[in-house]
Amino acid sequence: MKAQVNEIKEGLQHFHGSEMFYQIPLIRTRFTNGLKYLANVAECFWLITDVSVIAKSLLNRSHFITIDFKRLSEEEQDYTGYEAEIIYSDGNGNIFEIHRYNFTDFPLDELRLYFVDNTLMLTSEY
Repeated sequence: MKAQVNEIKEGLQHFHGSEMFYQIPLIRTRFTNGLKYLANVAECFWLITDVSVIAKSLLNRSHFITIDFKRLSEEEQDYTGYEAEIIYSDGNGNIFEIHRYNFTDFPLDELRLYFVDNTLMLTSEY
């Protein structure tokens, strides 16, 4: 069973830096303790895999990629037909790609991740 949103947000506050790294087998992206925690409690390993593949494909544009997950408002959902989007940028307002999702079971409304040195991390772990 998935953890509740407040429980997840509370848990994420405990991650600063990361001594240990995990690796996604096929694509060999590393990810941090905070993301391991998030994948387990929110059952969102798909998110880590998806954003890793896309961020890796953008490394020729920037060595630092900011990944923003955002659930759209109900108005936006009605208008666009999408429930959420993930925006990939350099963190300075230069957007590289936007991926839209018709449906998501990801519990948080927003999440920002960083991808740097082939490693996906929470912003607090940078």
